[in-house]
Amino acid sequence: MDLIEPRGGIWHVAHGRSLDLSGAAHIMGVLNATPDSFSDGGRYASVEAAVAESLKMVDQGAAIVDIGGESTRPGATPIDAAEEQRRIMPVIEELARRSDCLISVDTYRSETARMAVAAGAHIVNDVWGAQRDEAIARVAADTGAGLCLMHTGREREKLLDVIADQFLFLEKSLEIARKAGVADAAIVLDPGFGFAKDGPENLMLLAQLEEMKALGFPLLVGTSRKRFVRGAVGSEDPEPDIATAATSALLRERGADIFRVHNVPANRDALRITDAMRRAMKGERW
Repeated sequence: MDLIEPRGGIWHVAHGRSLDLSGAAHIMGVLNATPDSFSDGGRYASVEAAVAESLKMVDQGAAIVDIGGESTRPGATPIDAAEEQRRIMPVIEELARRSDCLISVDTYRSETARMAVAAGAHIVNDVWGAQRDEAIARVAADTGAGLCLMHTGREREKLLDVIADQFLFLEKSLEIARKAGVADAAIVLDPGFGFAKDGPENLMLLAQLEEMKALGFPLLVGTSRKRFVRGAVGSEDPEPDIATAATSALLRERGADIFRVHNVPANRDALRITDAMRRAMKGERW
């Protein structure tokens, strides 16, 4: 079995912080301050509940908490920037006050991103890859925030080859980011599992993820509780966390660095086993 090495290096993010990607895998915990997200919508609508869940995920091993105020599930009701900010800004402010974890804001709006970083967020996680509101890249450049550029197949024609389409979309996102002045060391890429991709496309993307390392950036992946995971195991369980952990292990073997998940302990342990195996295969102590 050939090991596919993660990119490694240091991910530079806002407020003088960084994340070392040269060793173990890192977990990004999902915190949806929304009433309608596909998995946990409505659970963390209050600031107190959202911050408590964030701190719990950090205690369980999450290095990053990703806070979003607008559901990205198919068919979700759009909201405006003011409502998004009303939902997430108090959570970011309070979490920054109570924890030194890295905070990510899940938004495609430059206005929200700038406010979030000013309130204590370190990372901007854009599900439109800076292609809906290009000014979001300028926010990352101006603030030094880490920038996650995600691939999506929504609202456009895709190429039939899943990896070719990743390169087509993400190379445009990288062009936008670099033109705005975002340093390469601040960028990670996300292949966007589940975003306008059917079950076979997602599984092919999982199988071929190592090909994306050719882009030269760390990879953040988010398969957690996605429809294709439930479909692959033939389950209607809305929280297929064991199956999600299996995908995390497989994606770690294929070079992924950061894992965006709802259930931290299950994925933490799956990734620890995978990393222990990797070290053992290289003759290192685990």
